[in-house]
Parts: sequence; C-alpha cells; structure tokens
Amino acid sequence: WRRSNPNLPEPERAAHVAALMDARRRLGVAKRAGRPDELRSARADVDAAKRALGERGPVWWTDGAPDFNRRMARTTIYADWLAAL
Repeated sequence: WRRSNPNLPEPERAAHVAALMDARRRLGVAKRAGRPDELRSARADVDAAKRALGERGPVWWTDGAPDFNRRMARTTIYADWLAAL
C-alpha cells in the first residue's frame, strides 16, 4: 500500500480526497444499480483521484527507494518477512 504524497498542499490534498470519496460513492451506486457505463466512469475517476494524490502512478519520493506497489510480497525484499508470518 502506498500513502498519499505528503508534499501536497493541504487544500489540494483535501480537494483530491473529496473527489476520491465522491467517485467511490458513485461507484457503489452504479454497482448496486447495475449500470456498467457509470461504473466504468466512476472507476476511472477513482483512479484519477488516486493518481493525483500520489497513491498510484509515478513515485513521488526522491530517496531512490524502489516502488513495491502492486507487487506480490513474496517477489520483493519482504519475502522473508512474509514467509516468517
């Protein structure tokens, strides 16, 4: 899991979070109503908001650490930790 970019100005972060929550609400409504076109649109808006927040897309950190987002833990440096659970 990747956190939001902590360098975003608070008003910008708040606007993206509001957009994300709105898109998630619309996603639920579209899913319950069986409206595939609205579902696709809401999913695209969720993705856009997550990218704007830095939770998806290019990395926002500058320390050179790799991005293990959307990787299986067993194929990363966390494999030993996972095996020990």
